Amino acid sequence: MDINQKLTEELNVKRWQTDAAVNLIDEGNTIPFISRYRKEATGSLNDEQLRKLHERLVYLRNLEEKKEQVISSIEEQGKMTEELKAQILAAETQVAVEDLYRPYRPKRRTRATIAKEKGLEPFAAFILLQQAKEPLEETAKEYITAGKEGVSEEKEVKTAQDAIQGALDIIAESISDNADYRSHIRKVTMQKGKILSAAKDADAESVYEMYYEFEESVAKLAGHRILALNRGEKEKFLTVKVEAPEEDILRYLEKQTIHKDNPYTTPVLKETVADSYQRLIAPAIEREIRNELTEKAEDGAIEVFGKNLHQLLMQPPIAGRVVLGWDPAFRTGCKLAVVDPTGKVLGTTVIYPTAPTTPQKIKASKDLLKKIIPKYHISLISLGNGTASRESEQFIVELLKEIPEEKVQYVIVNEAGASVYSASKLASEEFPKFDVGQRSAASIARRLQDPLAELVKIDPKSIGVGQYQHDMNQKKLGESLNGVVEDCVNKVGVDLNTASAPLLSYISGISAAVAKNIVTYREENGRFADRRELLKVPKLGPKAYEQCAGFMRITGGKNPLDATGVHPESYDAAEKLLKKQGYTTEDVAQHNLTGLSLTIKDYKKLAEELGVGDITLRDIVKELEKPARDPREEMPKPILRTDVLEMKDLKEGMILKGTVRNVIDFGVFVDIGVHQDGLVHISQITDRYIRHPLEAVSVGDIVDVKVISVDLKKKRIQLTMRGV
Repeated sequence: MDINQKLTEELNVKRWQTDAAVNLIDEGNTIPFISRYRKEATGSLNDEQLRKLHERLVYLRNLEEKKEQVISSIEEQGKMTEELKAQILAAETQVAVEDLYRPYRPKRRTRATIAKEKGLEPFAAFILLQQAKEPLEETAKEYITAGKEGVSEEKEVKTAQDAIQGALDIIAESISDNADYRSHIRKVTMQKGKILSAAKDADAESVYEMYYEFEESVAKLAGHRILALNRGEKEKFLTVKVEAPEEDILRYLEKQTIHKDNPYTTPVLKETVADSYQRLIAPAIEREIRNELTEKAEDGAIEVFGKNLHQLLMQPPIAGRVVLGWDPAFRTGCKLAVVDPTGKVLGTTVIYPTAPTTPQKIKASKDLLKKIIPKYHISLISLGNGTASRESEQFIVELLKEIPEEKVQYVIVNEAGASVYSASKLASEEFPKFDVGQRSAASIARRLQDPLAELVKIDPKSIGVGQYQHDMNQKKLGESLNGVVEDCVNKVGVDLNTASAPLLSYISGISAAVAKNIVTYREENGRFADRRELLKVPKLGPKAYEQCAGFMRITGGKNPLDATGVHPESYDAAEKLLKKQGYTTEDVAQHNLTGLSLTIKDYKKLAEELGVGDITLRDIVKELEKPARDPREEMPKPILRTDVLEMKDLKEGMILKGTVRNVIDFGVFVDIGVHQDGLVHISQITDRYIRHPLEAVSVGDIVDVKVISVDLKKKRIQLTMRGV
């Protein structure tokens, strides 16, 4: 198989783009580096295309390796034919290769292998010829070996019936091993089969009640339903099975096996076909189909999780504000942390503003905050959305009404994963003198100031913007989500002199160990003054430097270009460009280059003069016009609140502004400021038909919604975005 040609067709790109991308990946370049600094070579393939290409490249190479192993194994057995070899080489999936290998795979002892050891293969061949002139019992007598000299007891055929049964076992296995039959049966089951689920105990209450009597065609089953059925089965609430169109399949197998209407062989062959299907083929096909459905559903869920995570990480930072991080709780009190605009914790405390508490404690909490807010010039409160968040919000709103002159606003922040971070080794290294609650409050404040820098400290799976994340292939999920984080961090770039080790570890070419070495080097030698100094960091060699340098920013360093996304390999061209257009590198530092692109008449000609490609030149100009431009600035800003709504305040038809918190297969959850996210079902998102909510909305979007219904008992809010 020409792998590059296959990738070219699948990705719908040009062959030279595929060849270049594969070569760059094989040379050890990272996806963010190729996407950002090798656009000329790949024809500007983006991160998403490159990740897809890489994933398929690995799969197809593994497939080729599998084919080689299978061919070699069959050749060693001396059973290879030209036709079989051609079929194996043409196979496009691992399943197809497995089907072709099945008859030659070393087997554990089966009924058929035992029958073969007893010498019943010729009898099986005779039955398949379908030319019997007398009952099979007569022919079978020739194969009875009981009591014959030289035949061990375990290889004896004792009766004519034993001989017939053994021959039929051989035929059943040969039908089951036929790759074409399996392929056809799998296809028919996928097209016409159904998934059925039933309750193990119809009286048991569970979240799976809608699946207690459920059936859906395999072809139409939505991904989120597959994952729900799997979980219900795992938790022993459901029994799930695939119902295949058995009659169609048996007629097909009979047609393939029975070529003559022979009164002695036709009835037994019909029985054998049914036995082969029910005992050998059906259970395996059911397993394969369930696995394939699960894999597809997981891939879909991972993609949705990835897109949600990307939107969450790319939420705009709230810069230049002193933030009060608030980790709410009842009995143990609310942990507070004051964090300055650079993310430094200025102080922490605990207050008791919520039940179970006394009016005195509530007053004391208010008095303390009335001192803290003006003292530190706090203008924003970042409130975690965990237990006691609603009560804390009520308290905050009352407090803010008493001090309107301070102009303080608040935001409710999704604190998913904050407790995981606070109890981690990383948090204890970062805040050795703080307890878990204080660390959590600091993290909640920083999540608002710079979501990306704070959220990279948490395992992406714990961030809570997916569905069924604990039920899927964790390795695959982890790799995919790490790729998303890597793309986001490199898109934004990091400040080399302030970035934490976790943030640095996502930069192209930088491992976790090298990230720690960068921080240690910084602590021992002070600020980095220029990018080339990175080469002095232990274990950071020329290749890693090439991969990472463009994504590391140094403000106020020796060379103003170090503060931009221009790669050091293009400094020469950038400096020549500035000189040619009448500027110096100092103009970069002064942000004086906003009109640079207007001074260039012919990009192609200028690129040739400077010795770079046209695309690279355009990227350099873009960077010089807006040095260290943060792509997150284009994203919707979080909604800052000063007042509170409660669920009981919601009325049908009310129109509200909200923030999209999570996007899943069947809809989106929107935070409308009442502590219970409302659901906009996929049918209520837009007037046009969409296959998936992600076609219309993303995590972090600010949307207008209308209340359809409120169920206070079940704490459910139904919303619509249509006609708002």
